[in-house]
Amino acid sequence: MARERNLDLIQVTEKVMPPVCKIGDYGKYFYSLQKKERKAKIKTKTGELKGIRISFGISVHDLETKAKQAQKFLEKGYKIKLELILRGREKALGNFAKEKVNQFMEILGKLIPFKIERELKREPRGFTMIIAKATN
Repeated sequence: MARERNLDLIQVTEKVMPPVCKIGDYGKYFYSLQKKERKAKIKTKTGELKGIRISFGISVHDLETKAKQAQKFLEKGYKIKLELILRGREKALGNFAKEKVNQFMEILGKLIPFKIERELKREPRGFTMIIAKATN
């Protein structure tokens, strides 16, 4: 039947008995498989990290600007590593630093839904956390 129509006999799967085949143009079939692979590769890109740094004395307007930048990164599929660097005497004021991070999260929550990949973690130089876009 395939030769009568000047088409190819394409084996779709070999895992079942008898093997499943269809009649069609092999070039088109191969191209569609490549296209699916490319789309799958694009979706696996979400593992890449982008960093956003906020400081202890950052103003509300600057937090909003950083949140808008974070929104752009999340929409493109990146994860965000949020860093709050503490210097000198700021290291003793961890609770105020946590308030700044919570304020940032509140602003970002209004812009785009997100999920926390890694909770806020205290490190020697400050605080870090990883945020990703919420999947619905």
